[in-house]
Amino acid sequence: MWFMSARLAVEREPARLFQWRNDGEGRLLKTIDLNVDLGEGFPWDAELLPLVSSVCVACGGHAGDARTMDATLRGAKLRGVTAGAHPGYLDRANFGRIDREATAEEVRGLILEQWDALQAVASSIGIPLKFLKPHGALYNQARLSEPHALGIVEAAASLGMPVLGISGGLVESHAARRGVRFVSEGFADRRYRPDGSLVPRSEAGAVLDDPAEAAEQVLTLTERGIETLCIHGDHPEAVKLALAIRVTLQRSGIEVRSAF
Repeated sequence: MWFMSARLAVEREPARLFQWRNDGEGRLLKTIDLNVDLGEGFPWDAELLPLVSSVCVACGGHAGDARTMDATLRGAKLRGVTAGAHPGYLDRANFGRIDREATAEEVRGLILEQWDALQAVASSIGIPLKFLKPHGALYNQARLSEPHALGIVEAAASLGMPVLGISGGLVESHAARRGVRFVSEGFADRRYRPDGSLVPRSEAGAVLDDPAEAAEQVLTLTERGIETLCIHGDHPEAVKLALAIRVTLQRSGIEVRSAF
């Protein structure tokens, strides 16, 4: 039974790696943020919002437009879900998942332009944006590419926002030097290499489709001190994955709670 093994995995983890909160009665509870990438034009967005604590909203670069931004942010406000920006390369044909060369200033400008577009919609609705998470190739390149990482961190610093990323990369080190809060992210629906990087989508098995396998991976990631877990909103089984993950976390005594 995968639920049973999930519970055992949590019992073995070092408690210090989890986020904790006081429940108001002197008890400390384990918590984890669960985020989803939305506003990218998929029909199950509304089903995902009640299952997460944070939403990364596409800003019109790799996907999205004023209509999807408005609908996603209104849904997030209604559900009490924390909202952040999810800017990517201006490459809708490839969904922002093809590497591009860029200077740090170009990356910074790309992010700030998309942030401004999303912020205009958020302001009209009355919901604050609380974090920055680059999308796709931009996110992955920044782990090892100096100009991409620097551009992302400089944009975050300009906005006074936390930035999400994979631990151990250049974004984390630049954020530390710049005084920007870095939030370590893990992926529930992506397979990892031994070095901690994601298996490229071009390789077989890079995406996890089995809800039970994704739920098991979530527990492994929480053991490593991940602060927020991502579910990709474009995954056709995203709702099933989210439900399985929520059940596993609940049965393991871990509360889903925004990190922002």
